[in-house]
Amino acid sequence: MRRSSNRKSSSAAATAGSTKAASKEFEKIDQLFNVYADKSSGTIDPEGIEQLCSSLEVDYTDVRILMLAWKMRAQKQGFFTLEEWRTGLKALRVDSISKLKKALPELSKEVSRPSDFLDFYSYAFRYCLTEDKQKCIDIESACQLLSLVLGFQFGPQVDKFIEYLKSQSEYKVINMDQWMGFYRFCHEIPFPSLENYDSDLAWPLILDNFVEWFRENQK
Repeated sequence: MRRSSNRKSSSAAATAGSTKAASKEFEKIDQLFNVYADKSSGTIDPEGIEQLCSSLEVDYTDVRILMLAWKMRAQKQGFFTLEEWRTGLKALRVDSISKLKKALPELSKEVSRPSDFLDFYSYAFRYCLTEDKQKCIDIESACQLLSLVLGFQFGPQVDKFIEYLKSQSEYKVINMDQWMGFYRFCHEIPFPSLENYDSDLAWPLILDNFVEWFRENQK
């Protein structure tokens, strides 16, 4: 009986120690959150994110801020909750601005891995759906987002697609299927020859129209 009691005491002590360690782990992360959080809403709002960018010495429109939002799994554009902040900073193993600044290059490398980038690319679209039940983003926002998240990988394709989107009048918005279709297009279709593009395959119609427009303008 005495041994069993000792085991229980040891287990309880270990649990208490683990809880205390977890609490200690988030203590600095939470303190950092409070530096940028709005006191009334309890979230880091757009103004707080601007202050965070200033501390990190990056522009508000820097793609790494979007990568940070992806790491946090942030749900609402321009806002970070405490839970999201904890998720992101714990995953990055940082608890100070200096450590977060040093973690940004590694975060960029992580996102550049094909499997992670695909997740980041689809997340970027969902992050821009700012209204309830919204399923599309307007052309202007789509162009800005394409340039931000895909321009550094597929510059020529992105530039031409943006040129097409801005010159046409048929499409006012872009949906997720079209968004993901363009990513696949960049990966599978040689550019600028487009030699293996087959409109009979399952491409979104907007890409058929883009290819037709591009070929006409190449003549």
